[in-house]
Amino acid sequence: MQVLQIKPLEQVCVDQERLAALYSQLGTSGAEDVVCRALEELALRMSHCDRLYRKQSWPDLRKNTRSLIAIADQIGMQKLSQVARDVTHCIDAQDKNALAATLSRLLRIGERSLTAIWDMQDITI
Repeated sequence: MQVLQIKPLEQVCVDQERLAALYSQLGTSGAEDVVCRALEELALRMSHCDRLYRKQSWPDLRKNTRSLIAIADQIGMQKLSQVARDVTHCIDAQDKNALAATLSRLLRIGERSLTAIWDMQDITI
């Protein structure tokens, strides 16, 4: 028997206009500070999402995921923000199968989004 492992791959993008506005408002060092803190917070919250899911702590998972939305929006991670919204909808609908799939998607997109924005830091906005 042959087992096929599917590795979904989605394009992620960072809203360049959102980042440019952030740099314009805060200056280079201020914006870099905000982006770095946001990336650290996103990484921590995504890890926390996984732990909360495993504990089946749905209200805490919803709260944590909602905070991901605000942080992702702040630094232009639109896809991450949208998938986090989808996770909250699954929690609200009490659809555990959809939640498992959507949370996995959130973590995949989150990882790729973090990598994308780190890669962009070498580029001057």
